Amino acid sequence: MGDEAAAYGALYAGCNFFAGYPITPASEIAEVMARELPRSDGYYVQMEDEISSISAIIGAVWAGGKAMTATSGPGFSLMQENIGYAIMTETPCVLVNVQRSGPSTGQATKPAQGDVLQARWGTHGDHEIIALSPSSVQETFSLTIEAFNLSEKYRTLVILLMDGEIGHLRENITFPPLEEITLQERKTGPADAPSFGGAAVPPMSTFGQGRFVHVTGSTHKENGMRDVSTQSVHQELVTRLCGKIRDARGEIWRIEEDYMPGAKVGVLTYGATARPAKGAVLEARRQGTAVDFLRLISIWPFPEEAVRKLADRVDVILVPEMNLGQISREVERFTSKPVLPISRIGGVIHRVEEIKDEIIANG
Repeated sequence: MGDEAAAYGALYAGCNFFAGYPITPASEIAEVMARELPRSDGYYVQMEDEISSISAIIGAVWAGGKAMTATSGPGFSLMQENIGYAIMTETPCVLVNVQRSGPSTGQATKPAQGDVLQARWGTHGDHEIIALSPSSVQETFSLTIEAFNLSEKYRTLVILLMDGEIGHLRENITFPPLEEITLQERKTGPADAPSFGGAAVPPMSTFGQGRFVHVTGSTHKENGMRDVSTQSVHQELVTRLCGKIRDARGEIWRIEEDYMPGAKVGVLTYGATARPAKGAVLEARRQGTAVDFLRLISIWPFPEEAVRKLADRVDVILVPEMNLGQISREVERFTSKPVLPISRIGGVIHRVEEIKDEIIANG
């Protein structure tokens, strides 16, 4: 299952601490971690709720661990405050959100892609976020490792934005030899290096190093001490936190492109929806319609250059997604060409035929 692949990807990445609370359709991640972490000298803790779960992984990282939690819609909502805390304290950790239908309890066992904008803007204040979206079980495994690497490289929380369709999908995957896995080591520095400044991504203090470090979600200076009244301190801190992600967008962006000459219509998609979308593109081509295909693997920061490139090639962009048009609205920001959402909600994934018919009608 995709959920199981996420758990094994975390283990391959060196995750040694997991805290979580059971929630459909993400519970299988916790089940695998509960079974496997004690076998590899790691720690699994089932918390009383999602707020304490994300709190625990943040604490584990500052205690020297490599940590992850997993949840779905309502739990993701509860975690938003501490997502902001992890960003403000520059705590490298991974949060897996296996999206389900909402709002509220919604359809607890049905897949959706309704948390895309929440992943970007759910926590308050100016901030940047990294979110990756797999479309297969194998990619779930590899992107979980990538999420840990990005979290360590940029010293920030990273979201693996799955959906219930991929989470509960069963496919064969290949586990590579451990020696073939490249892991990003945590950046550490000397005891006198500032823990919260001095570089775009400052070195993180090492637990047991023998120094006192103040870790606070309040506005703070380079040494971590609070200063909640000086405008320049807040501007310097938050500008740096945003800049370390924005300035590295070219390194973070991950996409799949499949273009062909003469296409008048382009299909932009992500996650589970990319599977029937790709099938529709191939079928439309077999029937003589030229069509471009763009899959977003990194959702945030948004791959705007790839979107502009697609928009320059075609007359119209179709965006199939399991929500009422969240990414299509984002696409509209980067083109004056028509952007047509193909929305499907209610826990049922798109059919190849309905996307193909839209391609042919617009091509």
